[in-house]
Amino acid sequence: MKLHTLAASTVLAAALLSSAALPAAAKEEMLLTTVPNSGVTVSEYYKQSVYDTKDNKIGDVNDVLLDKDGQVSAVILGVGGFLGIGEKDVAVPFNAIKITEKDGNRYLVMDASKEALQSATGYTYDRTKRVWMPATKQSG
Repeated sequence: MKLHTLAASTVLAAALLSSAALPAAAKEEMLLTTVPNSGVTVSEYYKQSVYDTKDNKIGDVNDVLLDKDGQVSAVILGVGGFLGIGEKDVAVPFNAIKITEKDGNRYLVMDASKEALQSATGYTYDRTKRVWMPATKQSG
């Protein structure tokens, strides 16, 4: 057990020394001094309902995908089904979903029909590879 504690202490010391070796300017570049005013939290999207332009619920946000540069590129919507049973996951461009405010409440709107989303290519999440993959006929 002491060997494990010694190893952990060595790793911690190495991490502290490596961060201490960074120039002060590099350390400061990793921190923001202000939060962007136009920033929107992920919670405004993740696990939220999405409605069409006529206020009909068309799906729920099941995942938010980032590209290699950290930019939000796509959203996985769960469409169809009832209480998650028979639901199909489809991918839509992030910019297709807009935040709208009505009567003081914010909600997500997309100019698409439930039927169009249900007929789109379905995706399943491969937990081993940690990626969304097109669903097969059997699982779609």
